[in-house]
Amino acid sequence: MDDKPHSHRLRIGRRSEVGGCYLLTTCCNGRQARFANPEAADIVLDALHWLVREGRMELLAAVVMPDHLHLVAVLRHGSLGGLMHGIKRHAALAINRAETRSGGPLWQPGYHDRALRSDQAVEAAIGYCLKNPVRAGLVEDFREYPHWWCKFGLD
Repeated sequence: MDDKPHSHRLRIGRRSEVGGCYLLTTCCNGRQARFANPEAADIVLDALHWLVREGRMELLAAVVMPDHLHLVAVLRHGSLGGLMHGIKRHAALAINRAETRSGGPLWQPGYHDRALRSDQAVEAAIGYCLKNPVRAGLVEDFREYPHWWCKFGLD
């Protein structure tokens, strides 16, 4: 039996637009801090860059938190669901291989997305991503946090 009987409603009205910019968030299964391991966090960033090289997205910013991932990206091919599946699959296979484990899912099902329809919304989303480690009390300045990436120069 489905333990989330109304989860399909989260997808009602969800649209993927090639060329659209999105803030995307997904969590580790059970909110476990799987990415507190620096190697695992680096693998997630590598998975994002692999999808950039594959032409699936343009990555604007990302931060890998201990138990979740935020990214701002422009969809270049396919759907958001396909993109998120690619991120999760690529990262999970590599992390499980590196940690020599195969049991249990790495990711929670699903993801949260928000379409960013203005330059101001994109800037705010990038700021939100990059300041996440500060808000979580992990660092005082986001530049001190090792698991982030941004396409743009930051002052």
